[in-house]
Amino acid sequence: MTALQVQGKAARQAERTLAVASAAVKNQALEAIARALLDRQEDILAANAQDMEDGRANGLSEALLDRLALSPQRIEGMVEGVRQVAALPDPIGQVKHMERRPNGLIIGKRTVPLGVIGIIYEARPNVTVDAAVLCLKSGNAVILRGGKEAFRSNQALTEIMRQALEESGLPRDCVALVQDTSRQSAQEMMALTEYLDVLIPRGGRGLIRSVTENARVPVIRTGEGICHIYVQAQADLQMAAEIVYNAKCSRPSVCNAAECLLVHQGVAEQFLPMAQAFLQGKHVELRGCPRTREILGPSVVPATAEDWDTEYGDYIMAVKVVNDTQEALDFINRHGTGHSEAIVTNNYRVAQRFLDEVDAAAVYVNASTRFTDGFEFGLGAEIGISTQKMHARGPMGLEELTSTKYIIYGSGQVR
Repeated sequence: MTALQVQGKAARQAERTLAVASAAVKNQALEAIARALLDRQEDILAANAQDMEDGRANGLSEALLDRLALSPQRIEGMVEGVRQVAALPDPIGQVKHMERRPNGLIIGKRTVPLGVIGIIYEARPNVTVDAAVLCLKSGNAVILRGGKEAFRSNQALTEIMRQALEESGLPRDCVALVQDTSRQSAQEMMALTEYLDVLIPRGGRGLIRSVTENARVPVIRTGEGICHIYVQAQADLQMAAEIVYNAKCSRPSVCNAAECLLVHQGVAEQFLPMAQAFLQGKHVELRGCPRTREILGPSVVPATAEDWDTEYGDYIMAVKVVNDTQEALDFINRHGTGHSEAIVTNNYRVAQRFLDEVDAAAVYVNASTRFTDGFEFGLGAEIGISTQKMHARGPMGLEELTSTKYIIYGSGQVR
């Protein structure tokens, strides 16, 4: 057996124990993980410092380094996420529906874990903890395969969680980290049908498409985020400028950051200079359509067709002036990835039309796309933002990591 198959077999065995663990046992394990992360944060930060040093040496962009970086504050955020998940109701064992059939059979549906979940992700060590605790609370074992850029950080975090699990009386193999970060290990994971029940990719467009197109294990597609802000003719322009700045600049490396700004022609001459003034604070590079360049001048890079379909993950924003709301809707539905879209307007009817006609997991009126997040939605940590429509859509919390099974009570019925 390969190393990954050994991990898969161990995870399957561990999952059988975890699947029937009580809420109290799971919560005790999560609290042990939270304490261990705080107690051993110096070990985590030391491992992360090595990853950061290697990242700089290898020329990682500032946006990717931001994804990779850990700090005492970010570790505290991880711990808060763990404790929020522990405080949530146990999603397993809930009877969704129960009825008596004419033949006397009592048939119901009960929530159960998905089983063993595989997660392939990039330079985001916080995903290691978020994914593990959500899987643990929902009764699922998890095999994590992070990127090479964060390997030391992920290794430290995983080992801390495994020890905490063991000390809490649960199998340490409920959480495992793939030790090989080569492309070959990712390909092997995509074919690990004997041990994995579902595979979740979390990262950039290239990773997500590779997993979606090549995996034999069922996939939940997450994270690909080409998000738009549409500033409509009847928008509060000061509000719009603040929303655009937040959506682009608060953390440009994440999937809910805005990548494209659409501006109604009726307010373009007034609004675009306002938006540019805000964005210059973070030296955002604008790539604009011809009308945008007419208004803002040669400092704006001419946009190409590729720009409308690019998830930059950086201080870059595509800008297009549109004739009307119909053009904005058509543009978003053509170039968006189904993640998060926003309109800024004081026109109620236009806002409702936008909510109705935009095809995305999260659609906003007068708010930043940066709120598409499990923590902000009250779900605790999240395992990703699903951009598909089957089973799970939007921030994936505990409920999205469950399935159901029918339970049937009889009294001797035969057919």
